[in-house]
Amino acid sequence: MQPNLITDVHTTDATVPDVKATAPIQRKLARHGVKPAEHYLDSGYPSADLITKAVKDGICMITPVLLDHSAQAKAAEGFAKNAFTVDWKTRQVRCPAGRTSSHWNPVKQHGKDAIVITFSVLTCRDCPFQGQCTTSKPGRRMLTLRPRELHESLARARAEQQTDTWKNKYALRAGVEGTINQALDITGIRRARYRGLPKVRLQHAFSATALNLIRLDAYWTDSPLRHTRTSRLERLAYQLTA
Repeated sequence: MQPNLITDVHTTDATVPDVKATAPIQRKLARHGVKPAEHYLDSGYPSADLITKAVKDGICMITPVLLDHSAQAKAAEGFAKNAFTVDWKTRQVRCPAGRTSSHWNPVKQHGKDAIVITFSVLTCRDCPFQGQCTTSKPGRRMLTLRPRELHESLARARAEQQTDTWKNKYALRAGVEGTINQALDITGIRRARYRGLPKVRLQHAFSATALNLIRLDAYWTDSPLRHTRTSRLERLAYQLTA
């Protein structure tokens, strides 16, 4: 097996959310000639925009996307967004009861394009499923969608992450967590030794270089890396079963 080496280090201020770092990391990897065919990330890094853009750049993001946060989806009762059929040509949405929306309003939300779908009060009032569909005071259902390409990309990602194939593939992400633990144990990167982002960035680069040297030495000398540490309780359980 080839050694797993760190190819890039990206250090930001603590106030920068992970999702803001995804695109810069992918651009740097592509610029250095090590663009990944598959990019394994945790749930803090993706968005519909980033997943769609990465596919166009030849990168498949293997990452759990945020699920539908509507009240119906959270409660697992009633009709979540995926229960509605979107007709992008006629700019209408059909509900599970077979009724169509009355308004299609493109808007900007948090600086991003979105579409607010509204069903008429008259349409929803006498629907036998109204109680399952909405609890709003006017008694009508509203949906907020992203533009078609982003909406369909997000829907595919949500469906894929429910499959065993995707779950087995995402298990490789454990290697990333193992690398983080190795850096914490060996180089102590949890605490910055210097003040200022440029110096901390340099510290992280040296830490990554040290890990690469350790891994290359283990590869060249046929010395396997040590197994991940286990707790005393886990070791005791292993001894009892053995």
